[in-house]
Amino acid sequence: MESSNGTLMPHFILKGFRGGLSQCYFMFGILLLVYFTTLVGNLLITIIICTDYRLHLPMYFFLTSLSILETLGISAIIPVLLSVLIGRKTISIHACHTQCFIYFFISSSVFLLLSVMSIDRYLAICSPLRYPAIMRHTFCVQLLSICVAIPFVFVLYMVILISKLPLCCYIIDHFFCDSTAILKLVCVGVDINFFTLSAVISSIFTLVIPLIITVISYMFIVYTIVKIPSEKGRQKTFSTCVSHLTMVSIVFGSAIFIQIRPSKGYSILTDKIINLVSTAMAPLLNPFIYTLRNQQVKDSIRDAARSKRSLFCKS
Repeated sequence: MESSNGTLMPHFILKGFRGGLSQCYFMFGILLLVYFTTLVGNLLITIIICTDYRLHLPMYFFLTSLSILETLGISAIIPVLLSVLIGRKTISIHACHTQCFIYFFISSSVFLLLSVMSIDRYLAICSPLRYPAIMRHTFCVQLLSICVAIPFVFVLYMVILISKLPLCCYIIDHFFCDSTAILKLVCVGVDINFFTLSAVISSIFTLVIPLIITVISYMFIVYTIVKIPSEKGRQKTFSTCVSHLTMVSIVFGSAIFIQIRPSKGYSILTDKIINLVSTAMAPLLNPFIYTLRNQQVKDSIRDAARSKRSLFCKS
């Protein structure tokens, strides 16, 4: 990538967050704790699901996939931000494009995966007799492959378009290589309408359609729950959806807020904070939400703890 005067620019500079040294170190400590907790929590829930045969069900297969995706997503952002907070604000052009790809690829895959998990809940509640025949392991793998393949193609294409745009500045006013922040560096007079159109089409397939699928699925779920005669049965059935609904609200809610934010009167600091919260909160809360709200997972953790305790006592 070359600047306007033809000289090769080896790296971008990430501004990150403004503040004094003490504020940066405080934020560094908080984010390091969040990142470590996220890694341990998601790794724990993945190990539990993989090792307990009682959890080898479609719902937990998708939950494991979600944990892995969330972990990869936060790992692409937080380590770089930690580096920026201690003063190392440069990032190579190739690393910047790679980070941009991973971030939007993971985000789009999570949107699609959450919509698939909504369909899984719909089938389990609305068509329980047909559920085992439909949600076979092979079909679940195929659905996961679709959730990964579609974003991979769209996001890779978008990043390639970004990498070919002529830039007149290499200082990114953000804490990571966000595509919107990079587009602000494009030289004046360069037509980016084709990129904007491509971004809209990509958002339709990776955000709007998954959101519509999720909303429609839960409309049918709510309708089915309302028809259950006993109040206890309604509460028990609805409780199986609470964890997923919470995660859907966090992920889709923050994404929609970022997409529809006003272009005027909207500070870049607010944009950074919203992006940071959406990037770190969902992966951090994911294992706690599904563990605290899911009796089967809690039982599995309790059994694993008892097994280790008995082995320790015997030794």
